Amino acid sequence: MRRRPRPAPPRADGGRERPSRLLRAPSPLLSRAAASGAPCPAMELWQVPLSFSRLRMFPFFDLAHYVASVLALKEQRGAVEVSVRSPLACWFSAMLYCFGGSVLSSLMLGEPPVAFLAKTINILLASSVWYLVFYCPEDVFCRCFSFLPLRLLVAGMKEVTRTWKITDGIAHADIVYKDAWLVMVAVGWARGAGGGLISNFEQLVRGVWKPETNELLKMSYPVKVTLIGAVLFTLQRRQYLPIARHNLVFLYTIFLVVFKVKMMLTRCATSPLAPFEAALCQIFFGSRKTPSKVKGEGATSSNGSSVCDQPSEQHQEGAKKKQAKKTE
Repeated sequence: MRRRPRPAPPRADGGRERPSRLLRAPSPLLSRAAASGAPCPAMELWQVPLSFSRLRMFPFFDLAHYVASVLALKEQRGAVEVSVRSPLACWFSAMLYCFGGSVLSSLMLGEPPVAFLAKTINILLASSVWYLVFYCPEDVFCRCFSFLPLRLLVAGMKEVTRTWKITDGIAHADIVYKDAWLVMVAVGWARGAGGGLISNFEQLVRGVWKPETNELLKMSYPVKVTLIGAVLFTLQRRQYLPIARHNLVFLYTIFLVVFKVKMMLTRCATSPLAPFEAALCQIFFGSRKTPSKVKGEGATSSNGSSVCDQPSEQHQEGAKKKQAKKTE
């Protein structure tokens, strides 16, 4: 006689089926991360912008900024001659290259423009870089930074400091002038691109006067992209841009570094913003007319004279006929 099987005991989950083994078994990566107490890769990925926004600029990023700035000064025409003729003027020009943003933003906010001199360590560091760039024996220091990978690294680190200067300028302006949007944009722009905006004053220190190089007349790419960044960070601070501050800092810095490295590698002086500028100028300010299409306006020709001042072909032929009659 066969014995009946014993009935199974009732389930504690009310008779529901247990989940499959595939669903119940945790992944080895998660188990290992949980056992070690480390965050999972997904959490690390979204924490990268937050960790990046907490980077300290001193001393490495500030040092890269000083190196790139003083090297740019040495590449200016006549800078080496000034360093031999007047080291003090050369040093002051180098400090304007390194701390021009602080000087200009302090002037705009009614603060002492010499406040940057209170940062003794930064001044000593920038002065050391200036001395090595201009007076190092056999020009060893500059030759080291002529190595392209090292120069790309320094240029990229300098662009990182640009983002921090923009955000610091906007935050400082918001404290002094609460909710003043234009002041925040202007001070952030000045703090991030002050070295370019006061380039005419820096040239005067070296005995050079070139008013046609005014950045407001013909903006360079760093000045333009700094203005865009100042507007974006001001909108984000006033909560009109739906993005977290650390995410905007990360994305904007990546944009700066990528395009700076690309322009250096390709040796292309054309701004990546040129197509957008042309489209906006055509929409809001009208298309640019060539001098040949302009009538009745004092358009300047290639030799510097006005088109209206040049005689027409008919007047030239008439003058030649009169001269021929007189000679006969």
